[in-house]
Amino acid sequence: MNSLRRRLFLILLVATGAIWLCAAAWTTLSSRSELERVLDTRLQEAARMVHSLVADGNVTAAAQAPAFSDTGYERQLSCQIWSLGGKLVARSSGAPDSALSGPDEGFSQREVNGEDWRVYTILDTDKGVRVMVGDRSGLRDRLVRDLVAGLLGPLVLVVPLLGLLIWVSLGRGLRPLETVATDIAQRDGEDMRAVSPADAPIEVRPLLEALNGLFRKVEAARLHEREVTAFAAHELRTPLAGLKTQAQIALSAPDGATREGALRQILVSVDRTARLVRQLLALAKLEADPPQAPEWVDAGALLREIAQQSPPPAGVTVLIDADLDGLTRPGGREALHLVLRNLHENAVEHMGGTGLIRWRRTPDGLCVEDEGPGIPQEELPRVMERFYRGRHRSASGSGLGLTIASLAAARAGARLRLENRTDRSGLRADLAWS
Repeated sequence: MNSLRRRLFLILLVATGAIWLCAAAWTTLSSRSELERVLDTRLQEAARMVHSLVADGNVTAAAQAPAFSDTGYERQLSCQIWSLGGKLVARSSGAPDSALSGPDEGFSQREVNGEDWRVYTILDTDKGVRVMVGDRSGLRDRLVRDLVAGLLGPLVLVVPLLGLLIWVSLGRGLRPLETVATDIAQRDGEDMRAVSPADAPIEVRPLLEALNGLFRKVEAARLHEREVTAFAAHELRTPLAGLKTQAQIALSAPDGATREGALRQILVSVDRTARLVRQLLALAKLEADPPQAPEWVDAGALLREIAQQSPPPAGVTVLIDADLDGLTRPGGREALHLVLRNLHENAVEHMGGTGLIRWRRTPDGLCVEDEGPGIPQEELPRVMERFYRGRHRSASGSGLGLTIASLAAARAGARLRLENRTDRSGLRADLAWS
């Protein structure tokens, strides 16, 4: 059942019905006990009254005494007077011929002529008689049933009324949710205003606060998408404009050297554009795809594959220490490939012409060191932000390489830490697994 109102209605109705049934059972048991006590008391009083008449010598009147009362219950009492010798002296009308009880004095339970009787006996040795006054157990059961029926009869009328009141009360209680739903349904897709929880009940406020948090996240995601779109458009406009200019130069160049230079610049612009597009696609994939199942990857073999696919320019040497061979680390192969490739390309991009890029093993992972200018200390906390280039970064960079490397490292179960080298100029990037 998808309706919260119906679900609560059934829960409350069943719970209320269970309480009523428990109350009815308790009422039945307590009423039976109390009624038994009252009837036993009346039985005892009737027996004493009969005995007092017997003591006065009026045996015939004593036998009929319980029937003289105007109450319906006492007209059902039966009286017997037996001699101690076992002879029936007198009995009331309707009383059986057999003895209602045995020789013992006090209360007793006995079956006579197929019926259960509750009897109170008084033994009078002076008069030589036993006075027995009793009533049928079936009568008592009927009295209990009548009493319980009188108590539970109104339940037939109360339950529908109670159900109606519960239904109406639930409708009023759930009205704040309906108000919020109506407010949100009337909004368009661009309206991300927070829903005010001020007038909402305390129980509804966590839902509204969570909903407002979702609105903030959606708005932040949309803002991020707009920023990425604007950045991509801006970054692509520059190389495309350069491509067009160089193509025009190549078409109008009077000599081959100028034409060749223009074509080389076209290749540079194409490479830059392709790298930017690849980085944007990688960033989108990292943010959209769920985490991969962990697997052990040979980091050394992956590094050598990346170095072969992206050879450094002339003057730049890439050294991969031999102890990296066979270094396996947990993490998805795709994520680890992405972080190593971006760190490698970032080191090559910012070498500044010539120098050594070295990959080596560390106690908790691996690291790469370059001999470039490094990063100003005040910019280190921000270089992993999206599109942040800094004042001294390469003009050809997009500000996405280290961002992608950081996200991919997290996907691979590692931490990326950047610091400037202390032995010489350059940057050190540590990739560590805990």
